[in-house]
Amino acid sequence: MTRIMRIKKGDLVVVIAGDDKGKTGKVKEVLRRRGKVIIEGVNVVKKAQRAQKAGGQSGIVDKEMPVDLSNVALFDGKSGKGTRIRMGLSKEKKKVRVGIKTQTVFD
Repeated sequence: MTRIMRIKKGDLVVVIAGDDKGKTGKVKEVLRRRGKVIIEGVNVVKKAQRAQKAGGQSGIVDKEMPVDLSNVALFDGKSGKGTRIRMGLSKEKKKVRVGIKTQTVFD
């Protein structure tokens, strides 16, 4: 089951729940089928990694793990907080994402 995705790759988001609450970052990847996003510098864990080939790099590496979509909100520059978004129409009659409180257009 896929969810309606209102967050895209490259968006600036803020984490609203969990261990990393309050952190902001850029979306690196959207995992549509799982309903999760990977955010730069958020939910970083240490993973032990084997060498991929002879002479390759191995050891403990930092890896960004996915965060559920319900735990992130789009960052609104006007208010300086996370915002809920709805779909609206631009002046050119195109579908755009609009912030609820400040009416900021995100596309």
